[in-house]
Amino acid sequence: MSKVITSKNAPDAIGPYSHGNAFGELIFTSGQLPVCKEKGGIVAGGVAEQSRQSLENLRSVLEAGGGDMNTVVKTTCYLANIDDFAAFNKVYAEFFTTECPARSCFAVKDLPMGALVEIEAIAYRK
Repeated sequence: MSKVITSKNAPDAIGPYSHGNAFGELIFTSGQLPVCKEKGGIVAGGVAEQSRQSLENLRSVLEAGGGDMNTVVKTTCYLANIDDFAAFNKVYAEFFTTECPARSCFAVKDLPMGALVEIEAIAYRK
């Protein structure tokens, strides 16, 4: 049975979807944009600042679902500009330091709200 995950620390969804869903021992998150819950809107700065915020939002959703960054088995990352790949990787490596999850990373034409990055994950519950 699926259970909706809602994090009080992540920004509200901007559409008809949940932060994530738990199914059995698995957590499936929605894509996390670099929106700051406290300030509202996309964080100021470039891809490094936006990547950091997206990953913080992802962490919040995972923790609300009973996981954490160490239980992530797969991420899918979307970049508005593939030229940002190296800067994105540098920040990503701050959050996934050992036994990194499997990952796909794509350049896409546009992301919601003009974001430069969006990140989703599959993890297991502790």
